[in-house]
Amino acid sequence: MFKTDFLDEPVKQYSHQDFVRLADNMTVGQVISQLQQCDLSERIMYLYVTDTHERLVGVVPVRRLLGSSTDTQIKEVMIKKIVTVSPETTMEQAGAVLLKHKLLAIPVVDGQGCMVGIVDMNHFTEDTLSMGRKSQLDSMFQLMGLHLSLGRKVSPWLMFRERFPWLLCNVASGILCAMVTAQYELLIQEVIILAMFMTVVLALGESVSMQAMVITLQRMQAGPFSWKAVWSPLQREGIAALMLAVGCGTIIGLTAFLWKGGGWASLAIGTSLIFSILSAGLIGVLIPALIKSLRVDPKVAAGPVVLACADVCTLLYYFNMMRIIGQ
Repeated sequence: MFKTDFLDEPVKQYSHQDFVRLADNMTVGQVISQLQQCDLSERIMYLYVTDTHERLVGVVPVRRLLGSSTDTQIKEVMIKKIVTVSPETTMEQAGAVLLKHKLLAIPVVDGQGCMVGIVDMNHFTEDTLSMGRKSQLDSMFQLMGLHLSLGRKVSPWLMFRERFPWLLCNVASGILCAMVTAQYELLIQEVIILAMFMTVVLALGESVSMQAMVITLQRMQAGPFSWKAVWSPLQREGIAALMLAVGCGTIIGLTAFLWKGGGWASLAIGTSLIFSILSAGLIGVLIPALIKSLRVDPKVAAGPVVLACADVCTLLYYFNMMRIIGQ
C-alpha cells in the first residue's frame, strides 16, 4: 500500500541540492557556457539567481534562458517574483503550492532568504496527489456533516448515526428562530410585507456566513492557529461583507418598494439586510476561529453553529429595524 505519511513531514527532510546557482551579474552566454561544463540532471528545470550573500533574488526557467541573446544579463531575464516555501513547510503544503502556481519545482528558503534546497514534482506521485484531492473532498463532506467514507456502501444505521446529529443542530436552530419570530407575531400581522421577504433575507444571511466560513477554514489549514492571524482575514471579510450587504440590501429594498410600495417598510427591509449580511460575514470568520481555539475540529462543528447564529441575528435585525423605522 502506498504510504503518504511523509506529507505531514517538513520539506527540509526531502529537499535536494540538485540545482544550479547563478550570480545576478552573469550574462546568458556565460550561463550557457557554465551549463555545458556541468553534468546536468533531468531534475533541473529552473536556474536560481543569488546575490553576493547567497540570498535568492530570481528564478530563470531554462526555456527563457535559451530564448535570450547571449549578451543579455541574467538579472534582465530572471523572474523576480519568486514563489518559495520555508524548511518547516509540510510536504502536503508544498505540493499544494506547486499545483496552485503550476510549477515543476519550488525553492526552499530559510529565514535569511538563503536557498537551502529544492522540492519538485518528482517527490509527488499520482497516488500522493490523489490523497490530497481526497483530503479536500473529505473536508467538503465534513462541512455538510458527512464523511467521505459514507460515499461507499455502508449500512443505513451508520448513515443515520453520522447524519442525524447534524440534522438535530438544524432542528434546534429552526426552533430557536421560530421562538424569535413568535415574539414579533403582531408586527408581522400589521406589516404583511415582512413575511414575503423573510425567506430571501434568511437565505442571503446564511449564504454569506457559509462562504466566509469556508474561506476561513481553508486559511486555517495553512498553519497553526492564533488570534493574531484571525485579525487580517476578519478585516478583509468585513470589507467584502459590507460591499455585499450594500449591494444586496439596495436590490431587495428597491424590489420591495417597486412591488409593494411602503417606503418606510422597504427601507427597513433593505437596512436590516445590510446589517444581517455584514454580521453573517463576521460570524463566518469568528465562529470557526473560536471553535478552533477550543481545539475542536471546526470543519465538523462550525457549520451548524454558524448557520444558527446567522439566522438568529438576521431575524433580530429584520424585525427590530422594522419597529425602529416604522415608528
